[in-house]
Amino acid sequence: MFLGIDLGTSGIRVLLVNAEGRAITSAEVATKVSHPHLGWSEQDPSTWVAALEKAVAKLKSSTSAFAQVKGIGVSGQMHGATLLDSRDQVIRPCILWNDTRSHVEAAELESAANFRDISGNIVFPGFTAPKLEWLRKNEPNNYSRIAKVLLPAAFLNFYLTRDHVADMSDSSGTSWLDTRKRAWSLDLLAAGNMREDQMPRLVEGSEPAGKLCSELSQKWGLSGDVIIAGGAGDNAAAACGTGVLAEGQGFVSLGTSGVVLAARDEYRPNADSAVHTFCHAIPNCWYQMGVMLSATDSINWLSSITGKTPRQLTKPLGDTLQAAGRIRFLPYLSGERTPYNDAAIRGAFMGLGSETSTEDMTRAVLEGVAFGLRDSAEAVKATGAKLEHMLAIGGGTASRYWVKLLATVLGTPLYLPKSSEFGAALGAARLAICATTGVAARDIMSSPATFDCVAPEASLIETYDQAYVAFRASYPRIKDIQ
Repeated sequence: MFLGIDLGTSGIRVLLVNAEGRAITSAEVATKVSHPHLGWSEQDPSTWVAALEKAVAKLKSSTSAFAQVKGIGVSGQMHGATLLDSRDQVIRPCILWNDTRSHVEAAELESAANFRDISGNIVFPGFTAPKLEWLRKNEPNNYSRIAKVLLPAAFLNFYLTRDHVADMSDSSGTSWLDTRKRAWSLDLLAAGNMREDQMPRLVEGSEPAGKLCSELSQKWGLSGDVIIAGGAGDNAAAACGTGVLAEGQGFVSLGTSGVVLAARDEYRPNADSAVHTFCHAIPNCWYQMGVMLSATDSINWLSSITGKTPRQLTKPLGDTLQAAGRIRFLPYLSGERTPYNDAAIRGAFMGLGSETSTEDMTRAVLEGVAFGLRDSAEAVKATGAKLEHMLAIGGGTASRYWVKLLATVLGTPLYLPKSSEFGAALGAARLAICATTGVAARDIMSSPATFDCVAPEASLIETYDQAYVAFRASYPRIKDIQ
């Protein structure tokens, strides 16, 4: 048996699978986020440990198969700065990926060294390096105590192994990694006033990172050596769970945020477009993705305004895709990453009239999100990536109308997975299988079975292409008045 652990922002999920990667059972425990100031987002790492222990206890009580676990993999929310002192004690709450306090420091780092050339990415405010620069300026006492900087998944690896170890995919989001060479960059660390000895040891996600410590092995009722895999950042783990490993494979995620991800056989960054270029969780492989910050968050916002559930909003649209509407929605409720890298921009409706209905606004929101995801897809394709086979995942795919709309806007057939078990926890478990048994990643990380393929509506592609051009023209107009 193998255990996949997925540490998200809102909770932790553990998944038990057999040697073939088939899910046996799972458990979830919620965690809370603290927002002590506007734009701040933090979590106490001790809550991750407590949630993991509760989730493991649930698994142990639900199946005797847990006692047969031989390998564990961890997936985690990326970019968070978890700081340990020389005694491995946590110094302060972890600053999370969606914390925007370090936007000034991010811009300063961009001008200090060749971050884009070496890391392959813009220094986004949510990345780890600018967080440490903010700490250096604003919390010098805490900064002076830092012995190790761990990402959330690496912190759980530390809890499991008592060793400071991280994988390549997660470390790609720090702004300290040479993403081509898959090694810490001494130049980037120096530019960010950090040292290599403050970084964890690096391994590939599918390689062994260590063994479960004896204390936990005994506590959890496990016997023999239990291998801990390097693990992965959440999107790389999701790619492992969906079998997105090779050129031409990708997925679009309609989750709280929106993601268009493509696997790459070679390293071809395009940082200026705000495309993320990261190491994959398996050797000699990378992935690229465009990210929008408000996808289903946009329909959830409209839901909160109207007092109707997202399902109540989308159900009247039916399953028949309509031509692009006159109303335009810009889905920048929390700023935007790809392609604008604009943390300050905010959303807007354009073209509202006295006759505008809730249904009209719902259509506009769905279209705005679809256009935002096309922005990401176009940026990814500009690097030479091919998006020949794309899965559609995430909570938003429950709306058939939205999936048809997205397929038409992207001009790409979208495949819908049959099972709900294909996410980051499964990817982490698959990495554990590789690290423990030595099986090749491509032999275990297959694509999920699909129940449908949603093709673009050929008769509506032109009208949506025209609407997308109008959507693109709206950004500078709304930016000018904000």
